[in-house]
Amino acid sequence: MSGRTRADPRAAADSRYNDLEAGARVMAMRSATEQRPRKAFYQGDPFAGPPPPELEAILDRFRGRADSVIAVLQAIQETYGYLPRRPLGFAARELGVPLARLYGVATFYNQFHFSPPGKYVIQVCRGTACHVAASSELLAAISASLGIGEDESTEDGIFSLQTVACLGCCSLAPVMVVGGDVHGKMAPERLGELLERYRAAAREEGA
Repeated sequence: MSGRTRADPRAAADSRYNDLEAGARVMAMRSATEQRPRKAFYQGDPFAGPPPPELEAILDRFRGRADSVIAVLQAIQETYGYLPRRPLGFAARELGVPLARLYGVATFYNQFHFSPPGKYVIQVCRGTACHVAASSELLAAISASLGIGEDESTEDGIFSLQTVACLGCCSLAPVMVVGGDVHGKMAPERLGELLERYRAAAREEGA
């Protein structure tokens, strides 16, 4: 008869179970720690004070006019160049209009923008004549060259890209406007030189 002691299979199974149970408890504690919500710090009401003077002058024109949402948004964008978040919050509070309604109207109409425009706004016509003359290819070429999409601005703040329904220059299709300058009969091959001219002008003005 051998002198070796035979291992108890039940004791081995119990040991493995205990190890698994301990591991599960550790994982549960770790998960609870990771999912613990971070402490939030109150930073004050960003709209506690009065609106900036230029914004208050706008809002005073529209107080008590519940049907003037579009006009208010247009006036704010005309002042700031786009629709900043803080002025919209003040407008909602001062005029008694839900902020969600302001955003709903602003996102419905493509005339409104939520990011600062570039120094030179590029507008590509998408009217019938320009569409037939492949303005979509021109738009794609501009987007690829600048690395931005429609209603976006380049990181250096020089260009913004927009589309318009019609520029009224159908005989020059396809047409694009850069900073108010009209460029007709545009072709993707001419973009590089044209955009570089405006970049150079922006650098000279910033020097």
